[in-house]
Amino acid sequence: MIERRLPRWSELRPLIRTRPLELDATKRRLARAHTIADLRAIAKRRTPKGPFDYTDGAAEDEITLRRSRSLYRRLQFNPAILRDVSKVDTSTSILGRESAYPFAFAPTGFTRMMQHEGEPSVVRAAERVGIPYALSTLGTSTIEEVAAAGPGADKWFQLYVWNDRAPGKELIERALAAGYTTLVLTVDVPVAGDRHRDVRNGLTIPPSLTVKTLLDMSLHPAWWFNVLTTKPLTFASMSTFDGTVAELINSMFDPTVTFSDLEWMREIWPGSLVIKGVQSVEDAKRVVDLGADGIVISNHGGRQLDRAPIPLELLPPVVEAVGDKTEVMIDTGVLTGADIVAGIALGASAVLVGRAYLYGLMAGGERGVQRAAEILGSEIKRTMQLLGVSKVSELEPSHVTFPSVTF
Repeated sequence: MIERRLPRWSELRPLIRTRPLELDATKRRLARAHTIADLRAIAKRRTPKGPFDYTDGAAEDEITLRRSRSLYRRLQFNPAILRDVSKVDTSTSILGRESAYPFAFAPTGFTRMMQHEGEPSVVRAAERVGIPYALSTLGTSTIEEVAAAGPGADKWFQLYVWNDRAPGKELIERALAAGYTTLVLTVDVPVAGDRHRDVRNGLTIPPSLTVKTLLDMSLHPAWWFNVLTTKPLTFASMSTFDGTVAELINSMFDPTVTFSDLEWMREIWPGSLVIKGVQSVEDAKRVVDLGADGIVISNHGGRQLDRAPIPLELLPPVVEAVGDKTEVMIDTGVLTGADIVAGIALGASAVLVGRAYLYGLMAGGERGVQRAAEILGSEIKRTMQLLGVSKVSELEPSHVTFPSVTF
């Protein structure tokens, strides 16, 4: 028989934990986020369907995006034991400049549409964390505004080639004058991908005030209040455009761009030149021969051609072909620090993340972006320790395999 008795207060008191009342609602929300998936869940609750789906979705049946994420889930890490990992150095060099972590904030358009603080909040977070940030041509803050917000950040400028070359040349000159170190030329958007979610949501820039959006206001009053009481939501680097994203891309971007345009770009840009959107070994070789300092193996986050090659899968053969001549980076499907570690182990010099920090932005503005970076950074460090690695340079392809059996 077990003898039972009532617990004494002296025994219960040490077990009782109380937390101080936190009056800051944003701080309370972000304290509950332990993963990027947590930030995504918060973002979905706080953001209207159109802007959230623009961030979250991809082209057509979204097969490319699902395959990309599935490949990260399927990989296996191979740890080494009995290594001293009491101190871990997560820093690395990206395009010849020091970065606190082996990832960068990728260029994303319409950032103030996701949350009114927009690009300046992202570059400030990147500066504090010590990683690069790339401003998009389709950004909603100017080149100069972003430069002023993050004067010490390693700032990149992402460019699409327009039908009229003159505005693009002017943007390049402005970026150079504002201290941007790297030009990222995106080459996988000859026309807009068919993003079904955006079509169904009737997404326009700026958001249209229809019966549907007016009803949405009642569900997301804070988002609408912030949009309607801050400066108008427009494209900062081009004239005002009223229409859908696809209409803008198809009217302004040049589908006749060829390799000769890269030669022109190399001539007028003295800094680092990165070609984003490479999807084959052959194209990687050719852009490197034309003077690219770096390439990003990318399918545009699954947002252009559905069923496109998966960057993580294409990474090893591209690194083998051009890795000794240029820096090879990847993006798409990256939602954890472990994903980043896997990309570095397979030969990438850096991994670009977009959706991850946008979920943070939608969840809590600048502090949400900071929280996203902190989550990724802590996951990188922990994954390296569990692999028995104390420096980024020690990550090798042998640390990652892809079992034939899917778990």
